[in-house]
Order: sequence, then C-alpha cells, then structure tokens
Amino acid sequence: MAPRKRPKSGASAAAETKAQEPSGSPPSDSVEDDVCPVPRTRSRSQKTDVAAAENDVQGHGGTDSKRRNVRRKYGGGGTTSADAAMDPAAGAQPSGLPPKTRGGGPKSGTADSDTIMEAVVKVFCVHTEPNYSLPWQRKRQYSSSSSGFLLPGRRILTNAHCVDHYTQVKVKRRGSDVKHVASVLSVGTECDIALLTVEDDKFWEGVEPVVFGELPQLQDAVTVVGYPIGGDTMSVTSGVVSRIEVTAYMHGSSELLGIQIDAAINSGNSGGPAFNEVGECVGIAFQSLKHEDAENIGYIIPTPVIEHFLSDYERHGRYTGFPCLGIEWQKLENPDLRTALKMQADQKGVLIRRVEPTSAVSAVLQQNDVLMSFDGVAIANDGTVPFRSGERISFSYLVSNKYTDEEAELVVLHEGQQRTVRVSLRAPVRLVPFHTRGLPPSYFIVAGLVFTAVTVPYLRSEYGKEYDFDAPVKLLDKMMHGMASHPDEQVVVLSQVLAADVNLGYEEICNTQVVSLNSSPIKNLADLVARVDTCTEPFICLDLEYNTKVVLDTAKAKAATPEIMAVHCISHDRSPDLAKAAATAPEPAAAAAAGAQAGASAKAAATAPEAAAAAAGDQAGASESQAVANGAADKGAAGKGKAAKPPKRGR
Repeated sequence: MAPRKRPKSGASAAAETKAQEPSGSPPSDSVEDDVCPVPRTRSRSQKTDVAAAENDVQGHGGTDSKRRNVRRKYGGGGTTSADAAMDPAAGAQPSGLPPKTRGGGPKSGTADSDTIMEAVVKVFCVHTEPNYSLPWQRKRQYSSSSSGFLLPGRRILTNAHCVDHYTQVKVKRRGSDVKHVASVLSVGTECDIALLTVEDDKFWEGVEPVVFGELPQLQDAVTVVGYPIGGDTMSVTSGVVSRIEVTAYMHGSSELLGIQIDAAINSGNSGGPAFNEVGECVGIAFQSLKHEDAENIGYIIPTPVIEHFLSDYERHGRYTGFPCLGIEWQKLENPDLRTALKMQADQKGVLIRRVEPTSAVSAVLQQNDVLMSFDGVAIANDGTVPFRSGERISFSYLVSNKYTDEEAELVVLHEGQQRTVRVSLRAPVRLVPFHTRGLPPSYFIVAGLVFTAVTVPYLRSEYGKEYDFDAPVKLLDKMMHGMASHPDEQVVVLSQVLAADVNLGYEEICNTQVVSLNSSPIKNLADLVARVDTCTEPFICLDLEYNTKVVLDTAKAKAATPEIMAVHCISHDRSPDLAKAAATAPEPAAAAAAGAQAGASAKAAATAPEAAAAAAGDQAGASESQAVANGAADKGAAGKGKAAKPPKRGR
C-alpha cells in the first residue's frame, strides 16, 4: 500500500513546518562512505540513546517548543563583555587576545585587542524559506542576527546558514548605529561559509581586516568573538583547542576538517572569528554539541577550509564545492578479508564497496578494488593517514584539500595486481540532494496531481526532523543508498492530490514515486512535464511505486487543471525552471507546451474571480496557521532525557 501522511498534533506540525536545516546521524563504525554522509534510520530505542548532532534554530523570535538534551547547534560567542574580558585589572578573566595599548606608549608587535575587534561585525538577515510541501509559495519571513568579520579586498566572511534563503542582508560595525546593506557574493553550503561585501565606502573607512594564522596545535589558547544571545554588544569567550579531526558539518551534511574547542559557543555568534594569542584568526565559530554528559564543546571552521573556499572563489569566480572520490569504502582490519583480496602482509588500504556511476573514478575503479594511497600518501587499513606529529586523520581530508577538476594519483590493488591511475576529481552528484542551494523547489501540476523531485528539505518538510525514521522506507533507501546513473536523474514523486472530480479516487495518494508514464520510465521531473505536455494518447497512465496505478483522460485532465489551480490560488502549473526548460525544448514539444500553458492561463483567468473568492477564506486560515507554526517551531536535535525550553536566540 502507498505511504500516507500520519496525522500530527499541533505542536508537532508546528515544529515540522519550521524545521528546515539538514541533519544526520554518525556513520557506521565498520563501514564508512567517502562520499558525504547521509542520515541513517534507527530504531525507536536507539533514537533516544544516540547523541545525534543537529542544527540549531534559525534565529527568529518566536515561541520555542521543547528541546531535547542532545543537539549540535549553530554557534555563538558567550556572554562576557569584551572590555571586561580583556581587562584583568577589572577583575575579569583574561580573554587571550593581545593586550590593549594604553596611553601614549608604544604598541606591541601584534595588533592590539581594540583593532582586532573593530574587524568583527554584526550581521542581520531577513530569511524567506521555500515551502517544500506547497512549492508554489514561500513561508512567512523571519529575521536573525549573527556575526562576521572583515577581510582584505572589501570582503566579509560569515556562515552560510546565517544567510540561508536570504532576502535582505545588512551589517553593522562595532560602535556604529548604522546598518549597511550587504550583497552576498558566494555561499559555500558544504563548508558553511558565505562571502559578503558592502558597496558603501563609509563602511570601510579606518578598517583593518583580520589576518589568518596557521592551524593551531592541541592546547593552544583561542578566543571567540561575536554577538551571541544575551545582549546587543560584542562578547568574548576563551578556551583551548581540544581536538582536531574530520568533523560533521551539520548545515552542509558533509565531513571536513574541524577544530573542537572548549570555549562557550552560543547562537548568534555563528560566523564570528576565533583568534589565537597573537591576534590571528584561526577559525570561524559555527556549531556546538549539547549533551547531558558534555559541556562547552564547540566547533570552529579551521583556516585550511576557509582558504579552500576563498581560493575556489578566486579561481572560478564562484563556489564550485569540495571534490569527492565518489566511492563507498570499508575498513580492512580483518586479516582473513585481506587474504581473500590477495593483499600482501605489508600492503594496506581500504576496500571499495561501490562506485558512483557519475563520479570521475568510475572509469578506473571497480567494486572490490583496494585503494592503497592517495597522492602518494599511504592509507591505513582503518582509512586514516598521518596528520602532523603523532596524529592520524581520515584520508577524506586529503580529498577535501583538492579542488574540482584537479587531478589526483591513486594506487589501487585489483585482483592482487597493483596499478597507479590518475583521475580528475569533481563534486558529487546526489540522487536525493541534501540542498537546493537557495533555489525554490520544482513542481508540476496536472489535473490536481502535484509532482515534485525528492530532496532532503522536502522530506523534512513532510515528516519533520525525524524524517529519517518516519519517511517511507523506499524513499529513505534511495536517499541513503541510491546512486544516480546520470547527472540529471531525479526521484519524482506524486506529492499530493488536490481533490477534484477529474481525480476522483486518487485523493489519498501522497509521496509515492512515479516510475513510468505510459510504460516509459521517468528520468526526472522535466522529462515528466515534457511527456505530459506532448501526450497525444487518450489516457495519461502513471505507474507508481507499490504497484499503484493512476489513469486520467488526457483531454479532461488538461482542461480541468486551470480551474483546480484557481480554487487553490496557484498562478502557474509549473515552477519557473520547468517553464524555462519547456521554452527551450525542441519546437514540437515547445509548441505543444506553449499551447497548453496558454489555454490553462486563459481558462484560469476566466474562472479566477469566482474560484479565488471561494478560496480566500481557506487561504487566510492557512496563512494564519503557517504564522503560528513558524512562531512555535523549534529546531533542536535528538537526545534522551527531559527537554528544556531554551531562551530566544539569534543566529
């Protein structure tokens, strides 16, 4: 039987409506993926035991629902005021920043603390998120505040989640009462970094940008500066570097190098810099881990990841992403497994379980090959490589240091024979994408049947933050294990049915994959639209997952579409990207699509006055419910124990 949406309580529905940020559970200990991690299903007993790290609330003021005790959230910078933190004479703990230069005495060789903090700015953003369940509209806008800092070349760095789905971004310097409008130059979703600029010359007067330092050592002191919750002025907290390893980036659903620190990281300081003892920036605060058995665990994005993002932007004029080998691999710690793979006693590596068909390595790597080294660095049986003195790190760190379209040298063992190959790396292609990269969702409507492509934000919108447990199993399987056979492949679903006479009997079908149309497999949503527009057969026959069949009279279905759209106040039967694709299609298909669109628009205009009046009350009620949901929604992460209501917080 096709999956159905389960009824939800008011609080649960409200939380689902607001929750939009990516989340994921930790990868398996025995089998790990080189491609970006995906959320894993888990039993109900495990759901309360696993310390799953998820994103914090996006930062608008509203009623916060209950939050579980385990969550990884977007970060901040504590509550100690900057001046008190840096002045030991006032009785406060030293912050770790260079001391102020007082009076007329000579300055030290490093930047003083006032100069350093002048480069830290407060970021204000107005967000308007897409409504993935009703893709022809957007949600109610909300505001957030976060932190950022100035770079040479009139640039500002902050976190990507601070400007996610932005409609307006403004920045304010320390001590100023003027907010300057900023423009977003680039957003790195995977690394959770965004690059801004301000055109107003007055904003840059007398500014000294920050200077990046090297990757810190363990136990090095760090100071996090920003604008967290608890006040409008700058705040400073201090700590030490406690761990450096490949870390899950919750917003990007990726794994990159990260630094764990014990300084307080709170909402609102996302995008704020972390300084070392000589005033050099060694990272960007971006998330923290909340657990009943852990305290003061925060994370900063290290300078190698920041420099990769900036260099990528300079090289290509845009963000192209972090490359990926496109393989799933397994540890080779079992001696019998190594013997079966014809490995010698001195040979080490990891087993390649699967290869993405769209990846660059698909032409040279095969299932059951052993990857032994990457760019001359030997890979151990547990998938690690040497990292500085006395440390080891996942070999995915080496891959993430590369740029898209850059070559890498691999040593592979194939059926006992060692060989060396060179491949050109590129960003991964996801069958079910983790992000829409700021673009609105695609949709298509015919005869009240709403079709869309499956993404993680769509699943979260439909099933809430526990979507990786509550969503249909077949969709989860495609999300976690599915591989695209070609770059533009999509999982197309019949999202919902807008009830009407023409679709009688199909009203309860929802979130079921479309397998074929008139016995021809569906490649993606654009393929479905083109086939419906050019269909000359008497019936539109859709084969869905679970052996469900939907049959519509072609003429009646196309004729009924404008009236159904008018009732639901829908202006277009397809998203702008699909309309553009239809316009650039071959002439016969484009003409048919244009005719169908023109007819639909004309009939919609004729029937709109009556239908719109009938739907106005429903639309107003829906808007009110949406506003309540946005105010009450909370984006906490899973964890066991009694939940506590957090205070209001900014980004």
